[in-house]
Amino acid sequence: MPHKMSPNAKLTEEQFAEFLERLKNLAEGPWEEMQKEAEVTNVFPEEFYEINIKNDVYRLALPSEYGGWDLSELEILMCQEQFSRGPGGMRMHTHYSADLNWRILDDFGKPELKAEYMNKFQDRSFFTCFALTEKTGGTGADLHTTAVKDENGDYIINGEKWLISHTDCCHAAYVIAVTDPEATGDERLSAFMVPCDTPGYEIVPMPHMMGCRGSGHTGLKFTDLHLDKKFLLGEEGQGMEVAMHSLDISRVHIAASNLGMSQKMLEITLDRAHDRVTFGKPIIERQAIKMKLAEMAMMIHGLRCMVYDWARDYDIDPEGEYIAEKASMCKLFSIETVKLVSDEMLEIFGGIGYFEDCEYGPVERLYRDCRAMWLEEGTPTVQRITIARNLIKHNGHMDYNA
Repeated sequence: MPHKMSPNAKLTEEQFAEFLERLKNLAEGPWEEMQKEAEVTNVFPEEFYEINIKNDVYRLALPSEYGGWDLSELEILMCQEQFSRGPGGMRMHTHYSADLNWRILDDFGKPELKAEYMNKFQDRSFFTCFALTEKTGGTGADLHTTAVKDENGDYIINGEKWLISHTDCCHAAYVIAVTDPEATGDERLSAFMVPCDTPGYEIVPMPHMMGCRGSGHTGLKFTDLHLDKKFLLGEEGQGMEVAMHSLDISRVHIAASNLGMSQKMLEITLDRAHDRVTFGKPIIERQAIKMKLAEMAMMIHGLRCMVYDWARDYDIDPEGEYIAEKASMCKLFSIETVKLVSDEMLEIFGGIGYFEDCEYGPVERLYRDCRAMWLEEGTPTVQRITIARNLIKHNGHMDYNA
């Protein structure tokens, strides 16, 4: 194992290559072994967090001023691709830790909040969840959680959130709530960081998910929760901006997750196609199977090009005009990619792929895990709406950095 990096160190090219290999080995080795327990209990063993701290996983995306390595967005997404080869729930946790977990506070938190918490992200001394979605549906105009100012300028929060990840291991929740019910646009919403130990904060259990087991999905209920005004993120009325600014980036992290999973699925499918024999010869010699494998490879290559292209754009200009549009394109195309790749994988594997503990790898679990990607950070329909809105705004023009 490579030498543990010191805080605030910028990785050399060689160290970064070693770190990518380390992430891949973690995902396909210790994570896979620990996931056997998580599939049953729906809880990550404590060892999962310990091994991530030991291997600097929580540090990989942080700026150096907070103990991180100042990786570019392209490098962060390359890390995402590697650790997404492992269990979906652990991928979900690590994806969040490398993105929304710290980025929202860094971008919108008041100086005193950042001074108190930002350095704690590097070793998971502080972890968050992102509480936007509500049971009644929607994430914008139809939100009902309220934050009402009291006579001291603090806030009283009431309401419920639903389908919130990482609530079992977080210390605070980023909450989007209505502060101006009379407003008709996005200005009706504001964003807050709510410590989990605040009176009136309650976790509401939910059933186990189809896949991505262990990632701690529950509901949250706020009952007359008193929150100091220092926990307001940005300004009042800026809640939707906080959410969308963060989700634009996270959508590409989802795309990188689909890229890593798809690459893993292609590799084990190739192994199976070499070994599976029908009518006297390996199926990889059959033209129909070759066509399937070729299409899987083409989609994966196209997705990798899109994700890396977006990352290069973002590294040049994080506020670029086409960042949101291309982010939604990446997320949408990644769903089409992982859908095709997982379907073809299961067909090529045949019946053995439908069983747990397949000798080639977690085929059945990969198939379940990747279905969460339809929902994380917006459905395919939401991505198409975002793309179309920006396409019309830009009159069909796209910046290709030619």
